Amino acid sequence: MIAIGTAAADTPPPIKLSTKLFYGAGSIGYGIKDVAFRTFLLVYYNQVIGVRAELVSLAILVALVVDAISDPLVGQLSDNLRTRWGRRHPLMFASAIPAAGSLLFLFLPPAGLNDVQMFFYILVVGCAVRTFITFYEIPSSALAPELTSEYDERTSIASFRYFFGYLGGVGISFLTLLVFLKPTEAFPVGQLNPAGYWTFAITGAALMLASILVSSFGTLHRVKYFRPQPVRERVGMRRNLAQMRESFSHRGFLAILGFGMLKYTAIGMTGALILYFGTYLWRLNSNELAILALDSLMGAFLGLFLAPWASRRFGKRNAALGLTVIAVFVGAMPYVLRLSGLFFSNDSPYLIPALFTLVSIYSACGVSSAILVHAMVGDVVEESQLSTGRRTEGLFYAANTFMQKAVSGIGVFAAGLLVAAVGLEPGTDPATLEAGVAQDLALIYVPMLVFLYVAGAACLLFYKIDRTSHEANLRALEERDRRQAANADMIADPAD
Repeated sequence: MIAIGTAAADTPPPIKLSTKLFYGAGSIGYGIKDVAFRTFLLVYYNQVIGVRAELVSLAILVALVVDAISDPLVGQLSDNLRTRWGRRHPLMFASAIPAAGSLLFLFLPPAGLNDVQMFFYILVVGCAVRTFITFYEIPSSALAPELTSEYDERTSIASFRYFFGYLGGVGISFLTLLVFLKPTEAFPVGQLNPAGYWTFAITGAALMLASILVSSFGTLHRVKYFRPQPVRERVGMRRNLAQMRESFSHRGFLAILGFGMLKYTAIGMTGALILYFGTYLWRLNSNELAILALDSLMGAFLGLFLAPWASRRFGKRNAALGLTVIAVFVGAMPYVLRLSGLFFSNDSPYLIPALFTLVSIYSACGVSSAILVHAMVGDVVEESQLSTGRRTEGLFYAANTFMQKAVSGIGVFAAGLLVAAVGLEPGTDPATLEAGVAQDLALIYVPMLVFLYVAGAACLLFYKIDRTSHEANLRALEERDRRQAANADMIADPAD
């Protein structure tokens, strides 16, 4: 069956701001899922429930890797689907209820389980959460190149996607730390209050469900403008794998994968340790942590403007590379200064403003580089199409997401090992912890962070698509489409 896009106009109308907002809004649910795995899950099961950190982080890692394997399969399914609602939207709609429901159960484990049983519970339910959200995230990501082929407009679309992703993640973090985990008489350290994590799960699941449905309905009207898709080619498993290998051999995409493998390992490690550093190094309460959670949202908001400007001014590749390097050095600065004895003390009124400012800059540069790289994946689609004859947005974005999930899981696992290595025991009161333990954690963390970011940025040097080559690829595809249409007309009417 041919998709509804067969009736599309040659030149679709420009994308309205409302469509960008609807498209981006779907990332709220993905942001909530990310903050659940990167920030709250390890602390909840380790410090609140009392499961050993290495077991929790291993369960998260295995769940992420198992889930990541499904990404290319979902991407391939998305590329080959043919319905009157297009290739992507049926999968997006189908994901909403299962994804939200499994997130809820992730933070409501049965009582009385031992450490090994908890390990398998986190593993199984964690796989469910991430696999179900994949059925939204991969098709939704693959919509971007179909929504527009314009070089800078793709960066604009990606910036909305990342902003709403951070809005979901940071927003729920702020609400959780400020309200759900506020200190009580029974739990003077609010981060150790189990009821707060249960409320987080209920609220997060509801928001995830709403965001997926709003985004899916809000972008459905653009399907009729998408490029018509040929009748699906029926191939066996061996040919299917050969086509995937052919697509993934693209040099520019391999450069993006190298960048992402290193950067997202660092992001996974940072996300898992952020509450540890906030609680044990900076000695902040939940209200102060809630304020600092907004620095990432500030960074994402700035990225709405910084990424498109940098794309126009320097090109996507060069801008992404430079912003990544700036991000890591600014992000490492407070830890380096504290270890050197040059940063504000924990009782200084300037500590929180300084941390907020530095992390906002770090986030703005880091988010902007991620936005640019996300848009760069879209530009790979047309160049690959020229050489393979296939348009496989879902497959490319699935592989990109596969990499992010797998290696950020490695980062979370590394964080758990670091926590165990420095001797930070479950349920430790910050007031009784020796200052040297948290500093030892920072001493190991900072060099790893800098290496991963800088090495990842270096991989982008192998990405060669720029504005000129992208526009040349579009012209070549248009010319090929005209030739194929002319040949089809000749075959249909040989008398001419």
